[in-house]
Amino acid sequence: MAMADGAQGAWSENILDYFLRSNRIKARDGAEITWYHAANKKSRMEEAIKSAVHMIEADILLRDDKGGNGDPIMAHPPETDSDNTLWEWLKEIVKTNKGIKLDFKSLEAVRPSLELLERVEPHLRRPVWINADILPGPNGSSAVVEAKGFLDTVTSFFPNVTLSLGWSTGWHPEKHNKGYDWTMVKEMSQICNTLSQPVTFPVRAALVRQSVSELCWLLQQSDRYSLTVWTGKQDEYSVEDLLHTRGNFDKSRVYYDILEPQNSEFKKAVGIEY
Repeated sequence: MAMADGAQGAWSENILDYFLRSNRIKARDGAEITWYHAANKKSRMEEAIKSAVHMIEADILLRDDKGGNGDPIMAHPPETDSDNTLWEWLKEIVKTNKGIKLDFKSLEAVRPSLELLERVEPHLRRPVWINADILPGPNGSSAVVEAKGFLDTVTSFFPNVTLSLGWSTGWHPEKHNKGYDWTMVKEMSQICNTLSQPVTFPVRAALVRQSVSELCWLLQQSDRYSLTVWTGKQDEYSVEDLLHTRGNFDKSRVYYDILEPQNSEFKKAVGIEY
């Protein structure tokens, strides 16, 4: 099982502490952490491994039973197949110095995936985050992963792993997109207040500005909590929106897994070279 909470190299260690200790970032600032998103196919996995990013994010599904025996594979819906299994992916990742975030799209995929992760745990003394959308969120239509089943399974394998717990969301052009409301953050707080490990909440960049009061309140509930700002490919939001977020939260408690060109423009605006 994972080492004691916060211990060096443990899966519960704050990623800023980890990457500062290995001299790979300059300040205790979530904007310093760089990401590679959806490193699922072998070609994208290889590109992520060769890149200078700190954290690699990838998505896990169970392959359907047609000849695949339901193996965990690296794919994001609507895709249902992949040229990469989780086991092949993990065998390559352990050779790197990068942290990982594994995003689960179904409860069925969790247990067989964690059994594989357990096999490489001794070789992964660095950040590991386990993610799922466990609650319905603003403008969301996709199904969520059942919260209790997900948390019970994950914590039974890895009681100290960093959890990334989100809401299913949507974003629609030409419409007013609602943000995260009080019901949503209070429900998340209720789920997380019984947990003991670090939790980061993935929040959609285009929906954060209208939700600052609610998300500030959520982070005030525990010093174990942080935000990870992410974006959909078609979402419209500005660098000013990101700077507004940065101005309203402790910079050590917000990470930015965002796409270009906003990523480079944001880093430039806050004076981070990468």
